[in-house]
Amino acid sequence: MNRPALPRRALLEMIGGAALISTTSILVKLAHVGPTVSAFYRMFLGGAILLVGLLVWRRWRRVRAAHLGWMLIPAFAFAVDLMMWHRSILHVGPGLATLLGNFQVFVMALAGWLIYRERLDLRFLGGVLLAFAGLYLLVGVDWSSLGAQYRLGVGLGLLTGVAYAVYMLTTRHAQKSGHVDLAPAQLLCVQSLLCAAILLLALAWEGQGLALPDAQSWWSLLALALVGQVLGWILLIRAMPHLPASIIGLLLLLQPALSFVFDVILFARPTTRLDWMGIGLSLIGIFIGTWRPRKRAPAESTEVA
Repeated sequence: MNRPALPRRALLEMIGGAALISTTSILVKLAHVGPTVSAFYRMFLGGAILLVGLLVWRRWRRVRAAHLGWMLIPAFAFAVDLMMWHRSILHVGPGLATLLGNFQVFVMALAGWLIYRERLDLRFLGGVLLAFAGLYLLVGVDWSSLGAQYRLGVGLGLLTGVAYAVYMLTTRHAQKSGHVDLAPAQLLCVQSLLCAAILLLALAWEGQGLALPDAQSWWSLLALALVGQVLGWILLIRAMPHLPASIIGLLLLLQPALSFVFDVILFARPTTRLDWMGIGLSLIGIFIGTWRPRKRAPAESTEVA
């Protein structure tokens, strides 16, 4: 029996969303501001755009204090994620920083094993080995010759994956437990504004201001909020319920793949054949680590009368 065709609209939305969020690391580098400043503007402007849209289309629901309490930990985790990821972008470039952040799929799987007693199969372990073999080709071969800032960027990129996994797990728990029952767009809006508030406190602690030095920084940060934080994620949220998990995992790999290509084209990142082999192995490993085969239907349900 032939498999049903995948919904074309959902596929296009998924591809479009992944392509849009692949630009976020590029826009961070184009803005002439510190990493925490760019993170703040991304979340504040993105949250403000969503808030205006929800109010105009009358989709805003009252947010209870309990909602805010349950969203505070995910917002803090995402603030830490952005602070580390943006620093990693400035140290190692948009392409590698984005690839390193995508290692969060393995942290998520390990957390599922430790917390929810979910099984880890040989496919997952093979994905881990391939991904880290690719990472070794990218940075491990020449590790001793890399500067301290570059090594720091690699470490921050990997820690980004840990912080993002904490964000995903705590958001999932808040939703599945029924403590947060907001629509996806409003959930993204509230979390963005909470995250912006936390980043504002971080800026005060760092002693940094919010002044933007030039027009390029303004349009880069506005595009970061509108394209990466709002449009990209709305497309992904719309598409995900209509596609198999394996297709979602494969298409989401467009983000690190395109980020790496943009890094090479726009910033003349020096790239060897070994680097391309490394990114290829890492992407294959991440896909294998996230892919779950679709459960087969019972034999009687597939028979044609």
